[in-house]
Amino acid sequence: MTAPAPAPVSLFNTLTRRVEPLVPLAPPRVTLYTCGPTVWNYAHIGNFRTFLFEDLLRRWLEHTGYDVFHIMNLTDVDDRTIKTARQAGKRLVEHTAPFTKAFFEDRDYLRIKPAHVYTPATAYMPQMIALVSKLLERGVAYKGDDGSVYFAIAKFPTYGRLSQLDKREIKVGARVASDEYAKGDPSDFALWKKADAADEAVGAAWDAPFGRGRPGWHLECSAMSLAEIAKCCRVQTLDIHAGGIDLIFPHHENEIAQSEGATGQTFARHWVHGEFLNVRGTKMSKRHGNFLTARDLREQGVDAAAVRLLFFQTHYRQPVDFSDDALAGAAEGVKRLGEFRERLEREARNDRRDEPLKNISSLVETDVHVALNDDLNAPRAIAALFDFVRVANRELDQRGGGATFALKALDRLMEVFDVLPTQRAVDPALAGWVEERVAARNQARKSKDFKAADAIRAELVARGVEIEDTPTGTKWRLG
Repeated sequence: MTAPAPAPVSLFNTLTRRVEPLVPLAPPRVTLYTCGPTVWNYAHIGNFRTFLFEDLLRRWLEHTGYDVFHIMNLTDVDDRTIKTARQAGKRLVEHTAPFTKAFFEDRDYLRIKPAHVYTPATAYMPQMIALVSKLLERGVAYKGDDGSVYFAIAKFPTYGRLSQLDKREIKVGARVASDEYAKGDPSDFALWKKADAADEAVGAAWDAPFGRGRPGWHLECSAMSLAEIAKCCRVQTLDIHAGGIDLIFPHHENEIAQSEGATGQTFARHWVHGEFLNVRGTKMSKRHGNFLTARDLREQGVDAAAVRLLFFQTHYRQPVDFSDDALAGAAEGVKRLGEFRERLEREARNDRRDEPLKNISSLVETDVHVALNDDLNAPRAIAALFDFVRVANRELDQRGGGATFALKALDRLMEVFDVLPTQRAVDPALAGWVEERVAARNQARKSKDFKAADAIRAELVARGVEIEDTPTGTKWRLG
């Protein structure tokens, strides 16, 4: 029997400025390339806002039946990594390795699914050199008088279509060697930079037929993504390329030019970009004193589920406002979801199977499907999820039964959102003490010594333990 086709997913395509159905080259396979961190420092929460929307996108595609092949790059050689390695007095690989390790730790903390392939730029030099050679052969690249190799944007007539540049702005013949440059500076960009003393000092120089040097930042993503999709899928076109809106120009615009200039094929069919994150109403920056890393949140004991929920409550194409109040509100939502799941699990053990929640459970899954299929509308999906919690709790209060259906539906949705509270490891000694105090409280209540029972509850609360009296006994958790 043939497997059913995946449900239709529509996404806003930056290239066309329209919400369009996702049409992969070879369904159900979807090739997804996401721009990863530049490992010169710890990744900040603005980076992870992008990585989390991409995580939701991947999880949703997989949930609806697509076979996703996810590639993420690690930029471990560029202007910034070289500069900071030199300032630290270290070789490039020695400087970037701890930040690469930190990124993976932060990724795991935030429950982001690992990409199938991570591509550190320094591991793909042969592919980058081959791509530059092909562009030179095709006449869309040239060696400048400074010894670097540049892409000739005048030889690529469709340059600027992703960022919708005014063609009159293009500076024919002008060159820019910096990895990141001004929005109003569409000029020939460096594909391969001639090695200088700073590059050599940190070990950031490689031999190539067109001169010893290092890749330009834009070149790296093209070479790595093309290499991996050729290896896995024998294609030269990505189904989806995703990243933050700050990468549209010049980075993604240049990726298109050099990739299509080399292959003659469409580089990516669908471009998906996420908006910025603001902290206390202002774009995050060290200058504004509102710079936060993922590890800052982890060290503060912030539950990753609260960060995920906070970000998913705003559409990926809208700015997120990150504040203590917003995070506290998301944490309350996470707690509510955790308590709801515990109730369902408890009541499902004695479920009378009269199924009053069956239709309600089916409805929430339908609502979430409709919302996420419509340009990944997570806020609408999250609203449907909390409506489900409210209605299901009311139904359980009034009639009971059907918890099994609700529990299965909730768990399926959590495979997508993953916003249940993090299970804290409980010290065995603490657990033993809690069990002893709960038993003592139960005995006090049985003896109608409510003053003693209240005192024991206060002891438990002081140690961060929350208790709940239920028909099946007293339940406890760490708050």
